Amino acid sequence: MQRPRPARRALFVMTCLIPVIAVAAWQVLPPGRDKLATVTVTRGDIESSVTALGTLQPRRYVDVGAQASGQIQKIHVEAGAEVKEGQLLVEIDPSTQKAKLDASRYAIENLQAQLQEQRAQHELARQKYQRQQKLAAGNATREEDVQTAKAELSATQARVDMFQAQIRQAQASLRSDEAELGYTRIYAPMSGTVVAVDAREGQTLNAQQQTPLILRIAKLSPMTVWAEVSEADIGRVKPGMHAYFTTLSGGARRWTSTVRQILPVPPKPLNETSQGNGSPASSSKSGSGRVVLYTVLLDVDNPDHALMAEMTTQVFFVAGRAQNVLTAPVAALKGGTGTELQQARVVAKNGDIEQRQVRTGLSDRLRIQVVEGLTEGEHLLIGPTANSGG
Repeated sequence: MQRPRPARRALFVMTCLIPVIAVAAWQVLPPGRDKLATVTVTRGDIESSVTALGTLQPRRYVDVGAQASGQIQKIHVEAGAEVKEGQLLVEIDPSTQKAKLDASRYAIENLQAQLQEQRAQHELARQKYQRQQKLAAGNATREEDVQTAKAELSATQARVDMFQAQIRQAQASLRSDEAELGYTRIYAPMSGTVVAVDAREGQTLNAQQQTPLILRIAKLSPMTVWAEVSEADIGRVKPGMHAYFTTLSGGARRWTSTVRQILPVPPKPLNETSQGNGSPASSSKSGSGRVVLYTVLLDVDNPDHALMAEMTTQVFFVAGRAQNVLTAPVAALKGGTGTELQQARVVAKNGDIEQRQVRTGLSDRLRIQVVEGLTEGEHLLIGPTANSGG
């Protein structure tokens, strides 16, 4: 049986109205929080720190050089070797020093022989003068002869004194030559590790102008981090501040330390001379607008020798820490920095947005501590709203 025409028309009208009703309902109902870009207020640990790059160097080291000239005959150690204080490290050909020592000894023997001869002359002059004195007492000689004998006695005494002085001078020279001969055998001035060998067997050394460097000995514990901190952050770094660092080879391992010293003057660029005007700090700045870096020193024990010289470090100077506190992303807040009041847009479940004043604390540049104004689990709007035109 055929359906009545009015019922068919009513069904058609309802079918057409369904999309219209859905669009109207979508415009009237709130969009809901899931339509907005939000982040959640959560609990966690936060750390405010200054970061810097650094280089590891041994805290204690000594450069071993040669005080004697000559050819290196033997180097008894290699780089990486452990040495004890007083251990023989290097031998230099002693031929020249031995020859000088022999010459000094022969010179002393010659002077001593001349001294003996002069003492005999002095004794003879003394006897002549005594005889002239006895003759003068009996008016048996001239006064002129007495004075001549006295002068000869004084002259011989002066020559005796002269040879004694020359012998003392030669003996001092002998001690110098003996010391120079000793310098041909170089011993370790301290216990440690040979970290560099800059000379080779057969090499000729000339110690007349400057001391030639042969090798370096260092104690590999403790080590010192030479960290370079920018002038924008150096005011936040203080002696005694807690710090930690990582290395490329250490993986996730952290080494902890404290700031030992902050060098007051940044290092000068290599292309600048010391003839500039003004203070060292001002003269270190160039017109190119380069970043000024200050050196901060930190010491760390290295019992397992995992840290090596010249390693690059990522250093974190801890200005403050807070544990299990409310935190929010920095991007979700607007306004002041640090502990100043900031503004947050809190999004309700139905999509309503409330402007909220928030007091903040520490920040690690990504997240910031919420002191008051928000509760855990609240959602904060980031970016513009749908009707802001952004």
